[in-house]
Order: sequence, then structure tokens, then C-alpha cells
Amino acid sequence: MPPRIEVEEHGPYRVSGLSSVKRTWQVETEFGEPIDWGDGQEIGVQDPCRLCRCGLSKDKPRCDDACVAAGFDGAETAHHGPSSERRQVFVGDGVVLTDEQRLCTDAGYCGDRFTKVWQMIDETADPEVRERLKRMVSLCPSGRIQYLLEEGGEPVEQDFEPAVLVQADGPFLVRGGIPVVGSDGEPYEVRNRMALCRCGQSGNKPFCDGSHKTTGFRDA
Repeated sequence: MPPRIEVEEHGPYRVSGLSSVKRTWQVETEFGEPIDWGDGQEIGVQDPCRLCRCGLSKDKPRCDDACVAAGFDGAETAHHGPSSERRQVFVGDGVVLTDEQRLCTDAGYCGDRFTKVWQMIDETADPEVRERLKRMVSLCPSGRIQYLLEEGGEPVEQDFEPAVLVQADGPFLVRGGIPVVGSDGEPYEVRNRMALCRCGQSGNKPFCDGSHKTTGFRDA
């Protein structure tokens, strides 16, 4: 059975077609700037499994029905349609950057203490800047930012195997085009990179909006 994620109404994510999820974390420089993703241990799960969406489970990342006892409000507010309809487009030299701000998880791969990809796009006549921008964009966990090789082209994406990763003190990272279906049965846009809220506080449910950082969400 192909992997699939279903959002339960005011409840967890029901994940089928996967026998495990994997832990990951942000690899950072001495200045706290993220530059890569860590590759952690696998967590065995039943198929199907229920993954916590409210942030209150004592058995994270698994659901223990704390959402029921807490009266969790998991109402979904995210758009179902193609993100291409909402993306800003920034044309550079040999590369085009697109941006859908509502998908931001505040992960920080889009910049460092000196610059950000939105400034770098104007300097992409320099091949080194262009390649660095591509690398930074490809590390964005949610697909907020994508790059194309020409206007009107298709986004360039890594060839990910379908997987769900548990980011330390952060969202579930969904890779490889796993379909996500809302609690009303309506599917969301299938994308190669997505980030699903697991702190329960996102204003763009079921997707992460970075609220885990402001609320101090922790795995433990």
C-alpha cells in the first residue's frame, strides 16, 4: 500500500504504508545557523499508526489520545489548492526563486547572519552565489521556497524516498510526495517537501507555521 497521511478531526495523523519514522535535527554552525539535516534513529511504528498532532502526548511522536482529554481544537485552516497560485516569483540569472509564505516553519535555512535568498537572487550572475542559493532552497523543510531553472518551468526537487521524519522539538517532515488528506476527506496539494504541525498551535493547520518555537514545544 502506498504511504498516505490522513488528518483525524481534532485528533492525530493516521499514517499508513510506513513501518517506521525517523528522527532528524537541524545541523548548525557555531553561530546557530542551520546548514544541514541530521540523520537519526528509526522509530518502529505499527502500520497504520497514529502520530500526535496536539503536542500533549506522553508517548511522542505517537498519539496517546491526550487530544481527547484536552479537547484539542485541530480545525484545519490551510489552503487545499496548488501553492503555485499563491507563490511570489523572483527572477535571477539562471534560476528563479518562488515563495509561499504561509508554509514557513521558521527553520532558517533561507539565510545566515549576512544575507538571505531573497537578496541573493539579485547576485546570481555569480555561479557560486547561484549554487549556494540552490543548496539553501533545497534544505527548506516545508517547500516554502522552491527554485526553477527558468520561468514557467517545474520546481527542481531532490529525489526523496517517501518518509516521515520527526524533527527534534519541531514538526513532522514529510518527504517524497506522500499524500495528505484533510479530516473532511479533501486532499491537500501533493508536494515533495511538507512540514506538519505537531505542537498543536499552528495557525495554518495541519501545516507547521513555526509556532513550536514561540510556544517552547519540546519532545519530552
